[in-house]
Amino acid sequence: MRLERLNGDKIKIFLTFDDLNERGISKDDLWEDLPKVQQLFKEMILEADDELGFVAEGPIEVEVFSLPAQGMVVIVSKSLEYDFIDEPNDFIEMQVTLDESYDILYRFDDIEPVIDLSKKLLSMGVTGGQLYSYNNTYYLIFEELDFLEQYDVMIAVLSEYGSPSTMTDHYLNEYGNPILTFSAVRRLTEYF
Repeated sequence: MRLERLNGDKIKIFLTFDDLNERGISKDDLWEDLPKVQQLFKEMILEADDELGFVAEGPIEVEVFSLPAQGMVVIVSKSLEYDFIDEPNDFIEMQVTLDESYDILYRFDDIEPVIDLSKKLLSMGVTGGQLYSYNNTYYLIFEELDFLEQYDVMIAVLSEYGSPSTMTDHYLNEYGNPILTFSAVRRLTEYF
């Protein structure tokens, strides 16, 4: 589990699927077992208090983004509009929003692994994807549907060349530099 303070009232927590499994939670539990998920959030908030000094009292908003290959990103925000006069200090009220992304996003520190990966993927019949750069790092984005028949194999191949990223495609579209916005695998193998 990785914790990051975004500002005084907001933190980001990244959990891999291995982190979830260690806590006895499956991907399906995120959508079906609300008491188990709320307990997980409470544990994460306590850990954030210990590591980052993020004290959550009163209402908080919890946004959960499930990423198919990477795990999940949790954004926890304190609510500023709350009157603590009648509530005990250890009261926490959670408003949870769950969202699932169907994009698979991997990061690469150099362009060479992206080119090598593209050759491997093309030999496996994959031609799509989008390529972006952001802060001297490269990102390949695929839709989950691109890998429907060979999903686990494709994730294993992607992991040989790059690392799963918690960046979202929306963020890259807004702040990243588009290099190849369609058929990135096919086009990379044509150019290199």
